[in-house]
Amino acid sequence: MEKRVFITGIGIITGIGNNADETLSSVFASHSGIGEISHVSTIHKGTIPVSEVKCSNTELFHLLGIPEKEGISRTFLLALMAAKEALKTSGITDISAWKTGLVSATTVGGMDKSELYYQDFLKNDFHNDYIDTHDCADSTEKIADYLGVSDFLTTISTACSSSANSIMFGARLIKNGKLDRVIAGGTECLSKFHISGFHSLQILDTQPCKPFDENRQGLTLGEGAAYLILESEEVVKAENKEVLCELTGFGNACEAFHQTASSPEGTGAVLAMQKALASANLNPSDVDYINAHGTGTENNDLSEGVAIETVFGSRIPPVSSTKAFTGHTTSAAGAVEAVLSVLAIKNHLIYPNLNFETAMKELHFLPVKNLITNAKINHVLSNSFGFGGNDTSLIFSRY
Repeated sequence: MEKRVFITGIGIITGIGNNADETLSSVFASHSGIGEISHVSTIHKGTIPVSEVKCSNTELFHLLGIPEKEGISRTFLLALMAAKEALKTSGITDISAWKTGLVSATTVGGMDKSELYYQDFLKNDFHNDYIDTHDCADSTEKIADYLGVSDFLTTISTACSSSANSIMFGARLIKNGKLDRVIAGGTECLSKFHISGFHSLQILDTQPCKPFDENRQGLTLGEGAAYLILESEEVVKAENKEVLCELTGFGNACEAFHQTASSPEGTGAVLAMQKALASANLNPSDVDYINAHGTGTENNDLSEGVAIETVFGSRIPPVSSTKAFTGHTTSAAGAVEAVLSVLAIKNHLIYPNLNFETAMKELHFLPVKNLITNAKINHVLSNSFGFGGNDTSLIFSRY
């Protein structure tokens, strides 16, 4: 019999809160984290909105209780904030009590530091400490060192599906008996490179994003981190642990239609959702809420919307994108929305699709406009679709 995977802890930090409680408070207040750029020195300040974590790096060091020093990226600081909260909510005090791994996702890595000193590095090789933070694995190794994880660690980088894939991979490690517990998620900070790179693709909205709206103009970048504690049934039973929910299904597909765009038919998205349903042994009608990828770009929302209609037909459950709250946190998005999915189950919530006004003419469903409380939610499907068509869907279920 295949091993089950349970979620026993969550941690999150985004533009709408430094932890899960603050995140929920923002949701109940319909408060978005999107605003003017403040922490990044960029020519786009004042013209392109983003969703930044409201703490400076100095404030993050203080909150974490670690000494402020050079060679530490904001990507790592955000990750450690979320990972420590996840461990705390899971009640883990001895990281070595069970065979534990860390699967962390990021794409930008320590670019916020390396971009500041790259020219100096080329000229005089002076700022090695900063350049060393650039590698995506640097934050993973630092998280593992601070938390004391040594049994297994790896870094996943598949663009916007990265942290969803880290959760899926972590689940597989448990299901196959390789590990008892996995800290899985992702982290991403904003940088000049990040903002300018997406701007060069001409897919950033100059106003807060409006997913699934006919008049959408593009995405809004965000930053943040989120981690989930995945544990085997053996650990849960042995420690009599509280279970937040169960990860019952996951599916990944890579359609490779285009470097950045999804196919018009949403082929990869369809496959990912169908695989997730099959692995969870669920029918489409069993899903109570879809936490959509919903970036607010012309291509993604149409492609994902078509894919949802292909999979669910005329019986489409409530759908919304939470990116109008948090911005698109890219590599962290899958884990951010996984935590939001867990909170939806735990608190019987269906999130509103902020900023939606006008229905897309190509689609036959409307996203949820207002927060729904006391909702009957047993299964949530969370979508994360990345560049290159690397698409992943996760299913979280009430336990």
